[in-house]
Amino acid sequence: MTNIAVFGANGTIGSAIVREALDRGHTVTAVVRDPAKVTERHANLSVTTGDVLDTQSVTAAAKGHDVLVSAVGGGDGPGHVATIKPAAIALTEALRTLGGQALRLITVGGAGSLRTPDGKQVWDAPGLPDFLLPIMHSHGDALDYYRTVTDVDWTSISPAAMIEPGTRTGGYRTALDDLVIDGDGNSTISVEDYAVALLDEIERPAHHRQRFAVGY
Repeated sequence: MTNIAVFGANGTIGSAIVREALDRGHTVTAVVRDPAKVTERHANLSVTTGDVLDTQSVTAAAKGHDVLVSAVGGGDGPGHVATIKPAAIALTEALRTLGGQALRLITVGGAGSLRTPDGKQVWDAPGLPDFLLPIMHSHGDALDYYRTVTDVDWTSISPAAMIEPGTRTGGYRTALDDLVIDGDGNSTISVEDYAVALLDEIERPAHHRQRFAVGY
């Protein structure tokens, strides 16, 4: 059993990570701004208030845990996009305070910076909705920052180009910096199977201080 603290636990991806972790028998602390918004109930789940942009708040929430998961992203609107890299900095500084390598940081990354078969990056594709580009580049900026960090045990997991709630199959494929694409040229994964991949990485660490991608 692993003690896991999850920032952004009431979001679409964060809540799936919480459920997957609980189903596997882990102990989970949901760290959110408003505990009333966490509707999940479980004997191994506790809820606490925390601010992912405040290093002291992150430090307090992370104490006593083995893994810190950040499911903080920009999908909730323009105001949230600006939090992605500052959150990465606050999370890293908090883990440094707690000893760096003693506690793992797993972050939900973005797909925008992944390579496509033509050698470009996802965010270079024509016709992307305007609202997506700032989110993609903010995740890219956060990843660039993480790649300068050598004294904290971090892992960033990028989803497929399309991630949405669906079915938990337990199956997925991985790559490092390349978009995971199926035989028909599609890049998809359900939120539920993304959570499976993230918990598999917690239970069987394979990507220390690396980004990797998941998809079908």
